[in-house]
Amino acid sequence: MADSKIARALISVSDKTGLVPFGEFLASQGVRLLSTGGSARTLRDAGLAVTEVADHTDFPEMLDGRVKTLHPKIHGGILGRRDVDAHRMAMEAHDIAPIDLVVVNLYPFEETVARGADFEECVENIDIGGPALIRAAAKNHDFVTVITNPSDYDDVTEEMTKGEGATTLELRRRLAATAYARTAAYDANISAWFEIQRGDVFPSRMAGSGVLKQKLRYGENPHQEAALYLSGRSRPGVALASQIQGKELSYNNINDTDAAFELVSEFKDPAVAIIKHANPCGVAVGETTLDAYRHAHACDPVSAFGGIVALNRPLDGDMARAIGEIFVEVVIAPEADAEARAMFEEKKNLRLLVTGGMPDAGAVGMNMKTIAGGFLMQGRDNGRIERDDLKFVTKRAPTDREIEDMLFAFKVCKHTKSNAIIYVRDGVTVGIGAGQMSRIDSAQIAAIKSKDHLGTEGSVVASDAFFPFADGLIAAIEAGATAVIQPGGSIRDEEVITAADDAGIAMAFTNMRHFRH
Repeated sequence: MADSKIARALISVSDKTGLVPFGEFLASQGVRLLSTGGSARTLRDAGLAVTEVADHTDFPEMLDGRVKTLHPKIHGGILGRRDVDAHRMAMEAHDIAPIDLVVVNLYPFEETVARGADFEECVENIDIGGPALIRAAAKNHDFVTVITNPSDYDDVTEEMTKGEGATTLELRRRLAATAYARTAAYDANISAWFEIQRGDVFPSRMAGSGVLKQKLRYGENPHQEAALYLSGRSRPGVALASQIQGKELSYNNINDTDAAFELVSEFKDPAVAIIKHANPCGVAVGETTLDAYRHAHACDPVSAFGGIVALNRPLDGDMARAIGEIFVEVVIAPEADAEARAMFEEKKNLRLLVTGGMPDAGAVGMNMKTIAGGFLMQGRDNGRIERDDLKFVTKRAPTDREIEDMLFAFKVCKHTKSNAIIYVRDGVTVGIGAGQMSRIDSAQIAAIKSKDHLGTEGSVVASDAFFPFADGLIAAIEAGATAVIQPGGSIRDEEVITAADDAGIAMAFTNMRHFRH
């Protein structure tokens, strides 16, 4: 059972990449080829002898091609065990020839959905016979080799060459696992699409899939294994970015870079975010990204060392030169010009990623977090607050400049670990307090860190959630804040409003919280 010689192959593929060379190799090994439709035509046009499945089964293809391989002579040939007398006798009695190799890839359902086809066309691209063939071949992997991806042609070719036309059990088991993963992912994508069509966000049974992009050196720490998988969504970002240069991305690099790029996608004006440990240590908008970068870096230049820099505009030479003045791990931008790329070539370890575009910050999507025994699912935080959404609750109304800074600061809050307090002045973060257990600590830490850099005097302050007591607000006032933006909704809102009025500052409620845990 260790080696299984291939004498007959069934080929039915949608993706015909590498099909002809592989077919020619099989023919050179004396393998008889069974095929259907376009696959048969492709092989025949290359001068190969091919038997149509309809001729093999003596049963016509019918129902617009929906029924062609669903036949006992096909599935019996795949599923029959060669080491069971009863199976062999049944196959002989019904003239069922063994099929030793199944080469099938599926109707392009995912691609059809991705290009926005209508409901009927998507349904027509749900493969039925293909998954049945794949699963049958994978189940009988003791005797049958199954290929679901053209990338595996070379491995099978190499083994057959070495094994005089046979494959090893080890390879067949690996290909069987790949086959079941493919059909599982295919069905999961179909299920998810149907749920979307029905508007059911949280179905009774959740299915998901991912495609391995790369194995990582390790996870958050060296003793943890890690890998990057693609979800199939085409949203621009770190997962689909092209790495122009630099060392291999680590788990932490990917996590931090994603946080940085999502943050700068919030802004229409040229914006730069510098991220450290998934929290911003400086964010700014400006007339140019260079202007924004200088201000963002000034917010906390100590923490910026070894950080991630994200831009929402193409990277140019001037910007690359400025970034090159300090050590950073990753730079991500929608594009990078020739001068910028040339300048970064001197920094061999710096990773430069280009995405080809910016993600839509308001896009609908789902986030998942694993827990013991299950996982949590939630819609991504695509909430946005505009000027008209603000409710001014103090005696003094904010100025236009303060309102602009409020909205900017609240966007940064959304991307900062809770409890988050953000001080902003003129479109620049001047103090950031993140991830503290109490809101007053975040307010005080941000102000303390800022004293040696830009200072928080004359700034506005944003809080990702309401102030449960006035003490957090008072700490921000003592730091020099002149206006506050917060969700509101505390049972002590009146106490907090009174503290703001006593200090003569302006305050706006958003009625939207941005916890980020």
